[in-house]
Amino acid sequence: MKIAMIGHKRIPSREGGVEIVVEKLAERMVAQGHEVYAYNRKGHHVSGKENDVKAVKEYKGIHIITVPTFEKKSFNAFVYSVLATIHALFQHYDVIHYHASGSCAMLWLPRLFGIHTVATIHGLDSQRSKWGGFASRYLQFGERMAAKYADELIVLSEGNRKYFKDMYGRNATLIPNGVEKPELKEAKLILERYGLKKKSYILFLARIVPEKGLHYLIEAFKDIATDKKLCIVGGTSHSGEYVEQVVKMAEDDPRIMFLGFQQGAALEELFSNAYLYVLPSDVEGMPISLLEAMSYGNCCVVSNIVENADVVEDKGVTFEKSNVKSLEKELKNLLEDERIVNMLKAESREFITMKYNWDEVVEKTIQLYEKEPEKKVSARDKKRRIRAAMANGIAEEKR
Repeated sequence: MKIAMIGHKRIPSREGGVEIVVEKLAERMVAQGHEVYAYNRKGHHVSGKENDVKAVKEYKGIHIITVPTFEKKSFNAFVYSVLATIHALFQHYDVIHYHASGSCAMLWLPRLFGIHTVATIHGLDSQRSKWGGFASRYLQFGERMAAKYADELIVLSEGNRKYFKDMYGRNATLIPNGVEKPELKEAKLILERYGLKKKSYILFLARIVPEKGLHYLIEAFKDIATDKKLCIVGGTSHSGEYVEQVVKMAEDDPRIMFLGFQQGAALEELFSNAYLYVLPSDVEGMPISLLEAMSYGNCCVVSNIVENADVVEDKGVTFEKSNVKSLEKELKNLLEDERIVNMLKAESREFITMKYNWDEVVEKTIQLYEKEPEKKVSARDKKRRIRAAMANGIAEEKR
């Protein structure tokens, strides 16, 4: 099959979970003999242009098409989605796979041309507090277009499947993300750079945005007497004011370290040697970083939202969402009793790599690709449907 992937920022990249998912799917589909085209966005890395990588035309057998767009976050996804979709219409793809609700705003167009469309909603982006005004309304519009026009709709969690059924009356297919079983690494690079030894730190690794709940963790950690460090790893993703807020919260505690965006060997060592991994998020789709943390055999402490709790089950520790005291209590217990930490570390690695497998994710996704799309339509019908859909889209947006 000839497959297009639209909706990620760029691959290869660890700017977010969507980028990791697109890369893992695409490289495995190429290995199976499919022809995959990934529509990368032109622009700077969300963590700063110092993390930019050179644009490529091919990566691991994946064809890369770079789409120009604006740096301004409010219009970035919109312009990208329009241009990528228009280009894709004329490439004779068997399937166009949209990722995330923002890119789905243009999904109606290939559907009207009779092209098989699949949408993966990686999370309810419109509920994320970093978006407001036009961006939030645009993301909600993308949700509606995915629910109404996608031939196949994929969600990553049971909570999101229920949301689409209750909100739009749309059935969705649950296909969680996968994870690989990595090789554990000794603390060499992170010891040299940051003075970090095995089990000497608590790890937060996620984008530094409000919905990830870092402010809860900093507040809880500051009230705990421990000689362990709190290492904060992640990019900013259009959240400058929030970054300033959490940096100010931490400035009087020398145990708290902001390590910025990390990848490669340093990232592997950070995952391999943490005492705890903490994800105190308020909103999630299906957190790739949590899957990765467990695949490295970490004891994970997560907020009790269903998207986190479904992942860890009884192989991790949960606390009440948005509750600093609840988080503080669980952290204190685990810092005082290393036996619990070691028990959960011993169980998490095998549990998570057996539960979530990328090969199974690809197999289920290909099955949806192979479902018959609607019959091709005539040029006259295409024009008529486009006019009708544009009118309908405008009406939907005004609601």
